[in-house]
Amino acid sequence: MAVAINFPREYGYVVLVLVLYVFLNLWMGIQVGKARKKYKVPYPALYAVESDNKDAKLFNCVQRGHQNSIENMPVFFLMLLLGGIQHPLIAAGLGLFYAVARFFYFKGYATGIPENRLKIGGFNFLALFGLIICTASFGINLLLREVL
Repeated sequence: MAVAINFPREYGYVVLVLVLYVFLNLWMGIQVGKARKKYKVPYPALYAVESDNKDAKLFNCVQRGHQNSIENMPVFFLMLLLGGIQHPLIAAGLGLFYAVARFFYFKGYATGIPENRLKIGGFNFLALFGLIICTASFGINLLLREVL
């Protein structure tokens, strides 16, 4: 059975938040590249080894902040895009909140004190949970539409 999706006009905000996050991810990658030079961590090493590099923890915190954001991107993108079909303004707002919180997550991690990532950055989990609810609502409404 084919399904036609009529995207609401406001879905454009969802797409723009996705693009914003892509730029945030690129910026984080650039910060990792700068940290590689600053702390002398050559490619292809993903992380610095503390026995070889006195600044290993500082570099690893920058790298880990970016890596964690990459690890969470698939779930964020799916929840944003799917939940945004039915709830475009709520999803776009939550997505923007998520992106801002992820910026602070990265900046806090990059201080070299891992606990700093959660001061403001920890709010990204609330935004993600909101997006999960939007997506669940979309799925439930699809199922109910079939019954009615």
